[in-house]
Amino acid sequence: MKNIIYIKNIFLVQIAGNQVNPVFCDLKIEDGKIAEIIPKEFNAFVNGEYDSEISKDYYDAKGSVATIPMINFHEHIYSRLAKGLNIKGSTENFHKILKNLWWKLDLMLDEDMIRASALMTVFESIRNGTTYIFDHHSSPNSTKGSLKVIADTLSEFGLRGTICFEVTDRNGLELTKQAVQENYDFIESNGENFKGMFGLHASFTLKDQTLRFVSNLIKDFETGIHIHLCEDKIDREISEKKFDASPLERLFKFNLVNSKSILAHGIHLKKKEYRKIAEIGAAIALNPDSNMNNSVGLPEFKKFPAKLKLLPGTDGMHSNISKTIKQLFLLYRHYGGSFADTFSFLQRIYFNQIDFVKKYFDDFTTLNLNERADLIIWDYVPVNQLTAENFWGHFVYAVLERQPKTVIQNGKFYLKDFQLQFNVDSFEKEIIKQGMRLKEKFES
Repeated sequence: MKNIIYIKNIFLVQIAGNQVNPVFCDLKIEDGKIAEIIPKEFNAFVNGEYDSEISKDYYDAKGSVATIPMINFHEHIYSRLAKGLNIKGSTENFHKILKNLWWKLDLMLDEDMIRASALMTVFESIRNGTTYIFDHHSSPNSTKGSLKVIADTLSEFGLRGTICFEVTDRNGLELTKQAVQENYDFIESNGENFKGMFGLHASFTLKDQTLRFVSNLIKDFETGIHIHLCEDKIDREISEKKFDASPLERLFKFNLVNSKSILAHGIHLKKKEYRKIAEIGAAIALNPDSNMNNSVGLPEFKKFPAKLKLLPGTDGMHSNISKTIKQLFLLYRHYGGSFADTFSFLQRIYFNQIDFVKKYFDDFTTLNLNERADLIIWDYVPVNQLTAENFWGHFVYAVLERQPKTVIQNGKFYLKDFQLQFNVDSFEKEIIKQGMRLKEKFES
């Protein structure tokens, strides 16, 4: 039996190259694909001419805007239970935040906590319209099989993404080997909805021999690394002191950067380093909320060459990519960008993300006929006719300020009129149970 959804009165924002094409229409979704797009007149909808068409057999979008899904290009699912913890020790700088919070917490995670963290991320992500996640995981004392736990949990609720395990030398050789093996095993098990990247922590916690070993290992894989790059000044300072090379120089020395690589943050880089990243086609994942929370600084947007790929991330702080995109828009404007330049910057990020996600998911939708039916219906009906020319003003000042009303992934409802389409209660109790376990362990 075919799975069919009919949607009436929807403002579908299709993508064509680096342009948007808003179409007011009815949709037929069949077996996970957009099977029919029937254009209609928005003015006729406003005048009530389509009111008689409504029936219980259709989902009425009531004029709402629908876009492609949100994509989180730098997530830390393992951080989800880190709420309300009593941190013993200083948090006065980034290195101490790492030592006294994250490098302590990740050692305490077990499989039950990892699954609970993934469940919490699922619910937050769907509610925020984020259905593609590029996760960077760390649980050094519970390494084997941890990436599969995350992938299975996210897959159960229709999400897609890439997952990697953080390789670092800060916990000793045996745990380094286990992290490398976990990445290798997961990459080899690539499926339709989850792919493996190769996770690295940051230059300042990785020895040359580890980078060399990883380089030799992944040369035959069609994947990229996912690494923190110059998030804080200490990455450059320690790398240059210990290895007599900058973080980026070390990555290039071992041929670890390619066009499928995600370099998270990239705050403390020089113009020539941004140019080098742009030339090879790797992307910088921007995480402004986390950067401000950790007081590590913000990227100097004016340093970015035009060809540098820019992606939105959250660094595990939340699942709200709308917030990240709006924050980047406002920061660019705050630093003196004209409205024209700031809107261009926004569009650059929006289209860069589509180009990049297609390197891992070539079937990522642009909401055209016969493509995957992955779409977010927002709680916003345009106050005037939506066009290619005025879409970005609607997007920044309305869409990004609203919540997703309905989330459809692969032709199935996962959020419908603000309600998750599965029983959350039992899952939430398990999340709380594991959160309490972690808190007790962390504070003992």
